[in-house]
Amino acid sequence: MTEFFKVGGIIAWGIMFCLVLSLLILIERVVVLYFQAGTNSNSFIRGLEGMILSGNLDKVARQCQTENFPLSRIIHAGVSKATKNDDEVQAAMDEAALRELPRIEKRTGYLAMLANVATLLGLLGTIKGMIASFGAAGGGSTDKAAALAEGISEALHCTFMGLFVAVFSLLCFSILQGRTQGLVDDIHEGAVRVMNLIVTNRNMVKNGEKAA
Repeated sequence: MTEFFKVGGIIAWGIMFCLVLSLLILIERVVVLYFQAGTNSNSFIRGLEGMILSGNLDKVARQCQTENFPLSRIIHAGVSKATKNDDEVQAAMDEAALRELPRIEKRTGYLAMLANVATLLGLLGTIKGMIASFGAAGGGSTDKAAALAEGISEALHCTFMGLFVAVFSLLCFSILQGRTQGLVDDIHEGAVRVMNLIVTNRNMVKNGEKAA
C-alpha cells in the first residue's frame, strides 16, 4: 500500500481521501437504512389494521411510538388527526413524510460523486505520469530509461487506484440506492394503506374515539 502512495504522489492521497469518505458514508448509510429505518412494513401494517378497524387509536399511537421508525412516525402523525377530516389527516402524514424521507435519501448520492472524482483524479495522475515520461524521454537525462519507467509507473498506479475507488463507490451507491428506493416505496405504500383504512372506516374510528 505504501508503494502506491510513494509512486502515485499527492494525487494518490487525493484518491485515498475519496475512499475514506466513501467508507464513512457507507457505514453511516448502512446503519440508517438497514438498522434504524429497516423493518417489515407489511407485517407492521397488518398489526395495525385490527386496531384501526376497532377504533382503538390510542393503541395504534402507542404501537407506532414503540416501533419508532420512519413509517411508524408518519402513521402516528396521521392517526393523531384521525378524528379530523380527510384533508387534515393527509396533510399531517404529508408533513411527517417531508421530515422523514430526506433522512432516508440523504448522502447516498455522494457515493456516485466520489466515484466520478476518483476516476478524474486517476486520469489526472495518469496524465501527470505521462507528461513526466515524455519529458524524460525528450530531455537530456543520463538515465532516461529509469525516468521513463518512473513516469509510466506513476500513471498506472494512479489509474489503478482511481478505478478501484470508483468501482467500489459505484457498487456501494447502487446497493444503497436500491435499498433507499425500496424503503421509500414501502413508506408510500404503507401510508396510503393506513390513510385508506381511516377514510373507509371513518365511523368506526370516530366511534372508537368517543368510546375511549
